[in-house]
Parts: sequence; C-alpha cells; structure tokens
Amino acid sequence: MKKKILATTMAVVLGVTALTGCGSSGKDNYTIGISQFAVHGSLDNCREGFLAGLAEEGFVEGENLNIEYVNAQAEPGTAAMTTDNFVTKKVDMICAIATPTAMTAYNSTMNTEIPVIYTAVSDPVEAGLANEDGTPVGNITGTSDALAVDAQLQMIREILPDAKKIGIIYTTSEANSISTVASYEEAAAGYGFEIVTTGITAMSEVPLAAADMVTKVDCITNLTDNTVVSALQSVLDEANKANIPVFGSEVEQVKAGCVASMGLEYFELGKQTGKMAAMILRGEAKASEMKFEVITEPSLYVNFAAAEKIGLELPERYAADAYQSFQEIIVE
Repeated sequence: MKKKILATTMAVVLGVTALTGCGSSGKDNYTIGISQFAVHGSLDNCREGFLAGLAEEGFVEGENLNIEYVNAQAEPGTAAMTTDNFVTKKVDMICAIATPTAMTAYNSTMNTEIPVIYTAVSDPVEAGLANEDGTPVGNITGTSDALAVDAQLQMIREILPDAKKIGIIYTTSEANSISTVASYEEAAAGYGFEIVTTGITAMSEVPLAAADMVTKVDCITNLTDNTVVSALQSVLDEANKANIPVFGSEVEQVKAGCVASMGLEYFELGKQTGKMAAMILRGEAKASEMKFEVITEPSLYVNFAAAEKIGLELPERYAADAYQSFQEIIVE
C-alpha cells in the first residue's frame, strides 16, 4: 500500500472550469491540470517552459491540448482542493509546480490511474515522492531544482572574503527548504561560514524574521522556499537598511534585487518536464517507471544595481562571466 503524504487541508471553494479527459494515450485531445503553489517568477518560468516543452513535442495548447491552471497562492489547503478537483474531472495528467503541490497531487491521485509530473521540487526523496535511487514511489515523476549549494557558497566567499555568518529564512513546513538548509549546514564549514537559520510558518512572519536576521549575520542567502520568495521584498528592505547583501537562488530573485546567484534556469527545467510529460501522453513511458531528472549545471546571475545600492563591489570578471546580468532592479 502506498504511503500517504501528510498535507494541510481546508475548505476552499474553487471556481474550476469543467474538464474532459480519460487519462489514456492515443487520443486526439488531452487535458492537463496545472497546480502551481505560489505566484513568483521562477515557478511562472517553470510553467511557461513546461508548455514550451510540450509544444516542441507536438502537444499545443488550443489545438490538441487543454490546460486548466490554478495557483494556490501559497495556501496548502487550496493546493489540496485543486488536485482533488482535477481528479474529479478526470484530467489526463496533473502537472504540479513546487513541492507542496506535488505532495497534494500524489495524495489526490493515489487510487487513480492519473499520472502526476512535477517540477521545481528540490528534494523528491525528502518529500516522499521518490525512493533513494530516484525511482518513483507511485505514478509520479518529474524534475528537481536542487540548489547548487557548494557553488553558491564559493560565490559568496569570493564576494565577501571576510564574512563569517550567512542567514537563511525558511518555512518549517516545506520539505524542500528543510533539506536545503541541512545541505548548507553540512557544507558551510568547508568555506569558513556558519549558517544562522530562522524558521517561519507563514508569509506574515517574514518581515519580523528578516529584521531580526540582519542584526546577526553578514549576508542572507535565499532559498527557493515558496513562502519566503513570495515575501522577498520584505527581506530585501530589511537587508538594504542594514547594508548587507541578499543572495538569490535563481534569476528572478536576482532581477528583483538580490545581488547574485549561482542558480538554475527555470524555463529550461520546465521544458525538460514538458518533454517528459509528452513521453507519458504518447504512451512511450509510464510515470511510475521514470526516475526524476535534474539540471546539474548552475549559472551565474548578477545585479549590479542591487550591489551598488548597498555599496558592494562585485568581482570585475562577473560582467563577462555572468549568464545574465542586470543594471537595474526590476520588481514585477
């Protein structure tokens, strides 16, 4: 018997359009329910990449593909109701963007034949979605956005040669964040750092946590924590007042005001997920037999305007070495 992943539920009424689909291959038209946990750029990029990957494989929205999209607004209960709704409507596949929605999708589809494909899940094993060898625990697979912790620490050490303490704010209920914090704590000593952590349970706690954190550390490194990312500007506001840098984990955070990141390209991660989904829809593979996949090479992103705002000088080579750089802070 499959083990059910615990998830918070709440009574939420969703206005979901009626869907069609029977979950089998060889059809002329397919319906995919996309459940995205929160509103922020990296998850949006995953969704856009997912649709692009499907389109490259011949599954085009509006032609032979119907998309039902719901954003849970960082509410676990909404995420759970969304995937339950998708199951009721018998979609052909659920795409879950971020760890909390992947966990609820797994729960919702446990006694069905509907495949789940996830993306932006930092640690599928810790989340209970995969076994230690990468094989699925059920009819579920996808892509991982595990952070390049060593590369990030090496970058921070280059930028801040005298720094001693790095702060991390994370959500205590997000399995991906707990796993990543552990990775930072394990690797930090090798670069001469101490990790200082603060756990939060809701977005409303982020401003106070950030105000306290900046009094204790030399810099902050931000994870792909969905709740904290949704309140990133609160973290940046407190850090800017204290003249300490915030390092991001992907391009959208850097664009919004983090000084630099050794991060992943989330559009490409989503595209990779879309191509996996196409194989399942065509009947070429089963989600239950596909190991999760990862993007292994991080890219350097820098924001010179963010660095200048706090009087931080970045290494000269970053202008040439960065995969993408920004001369202004862009908050969307």
